Amino acid sequence: MPYQWLHPSDAGRSLHLWPHRSLPRRGFVWFIGATATMISLPLLAVLGTPVLWALLPFLLTAIAALWWALERSYRDGAIFERLELAENQVRLQRDGPHGQRAEWQANPHWVVVTLYPKGGPVPHYLTLRGSGREVEIGAFLSEEERIALHDELRAALLRG
Repeated sequence: MPYQWLHPSDAGRSLHLWPHRSLPRRGFVWFIGATATMISLPLLAVLGTPVLWALLPFLLTAIAALWWALERSYRDGAIFERLELAENQVRLQRDGPHGQRAEWQANPHWVVVTLYPKGGPVPHYLTLRGSGREVEIGAFLSEEERIALHDELRAALLRG
């Protein structure tokens, strides 16, 4: 699962969440290399002819567009959420793409974990409510992961 509870310390427990990556960086390099190789194979038939120079810009543009799209996907998916559960404070910090940062904190005795099966922006929308605000957590997780996280968060808050 793309979240992990860190070992409890004197300061409390900590939960780290991040989006799932189906194509890791190493796979990205292999994919671009394999794509460039497959696109280049038909060029062998036109080596030494003016047709090569007519096709080459289009093939290079296709590889560059693929590279750009995958890099953009990595940049937009650079999200990391950190939930810290201490005895007297719950703190959620979300580092988003392009250096965006959002923080929320509340007293753990008043925090309510809510799972909305329907009606949210995603199925099984998971939120934390406290200090007059309701914040979303784990929007990038799958439905099953949000359901499992809901149960784990409720248990962690009950433990204190």
